[in-house]
Amino acid sequence: MIILAVALVALAVAGPEALGRLALRVGWDGMAARLLSDPAARGVALYRIGDHPAADEAFAEAGRSQTYNRGLSLAATGDYPLSVAYFDAMLFANPADAQARANRDLVASMFPPARGDSVAPGRLAGAGGRMSDEAIETKLLANASGPKWDRQLDRKGIVASDEWLETISDDPGEFQRLRIRAEYERRAQLGLIRPKEADSW
Repeated sequence: MIILAVALVALAVAGPEALGRLALRVGWDGMAARLLSDPAARGVALYRIGDHPAADEAFAEAGRSQTYNRGLSLAATGDYPLSVAYFDAMLFANPADAQARANRDLVASMFPPARGDSVAPGRLAGAGGRMSDEAIETKLLANASGPKWDRQLDRKGIVASDEWLETISDDPGEFQRLRIRAEYERRAQLGLIRPKEADSW
């Protein structure tokens, strides 16, 4: 009883923020959402209780540190294109994040891709669209306990994804021809290219 009393006094002294974080860790998400002032932690609690619009507002308030979680909340509220953009930002920072890549691909399949006009011959019109009426948040590969407020965004490079590979033309010699032309122009500007000799006949 003495240990319990000391623990209760310590929680009272620590304040509502500490009590809210304890409630979040224990799984009392409703209480945590009311007690927490940190928008990132509050967003996690709101997401877990199913208040996705409020969770999205909290993650937006938290800023750049909540890029991954914002992707989850935007998908849950139905803003799929912006959700994909947030997952793309996460993948730009950490191309090895398999969870973010899987979520990005899943959300991207929920809306038709943007199509623009092109004058390039031989292009086929793309097709796509949502394949299921199942709520997106039930499919997202979030952490087992839901989103985390301390997930960090660290830039590590860019990965050669399938989308990036599709932008490269299927001409093996094009890159080499462009390099040779650029080198020729560079040498010509430096005066290193000898002029062509006139015909002596």
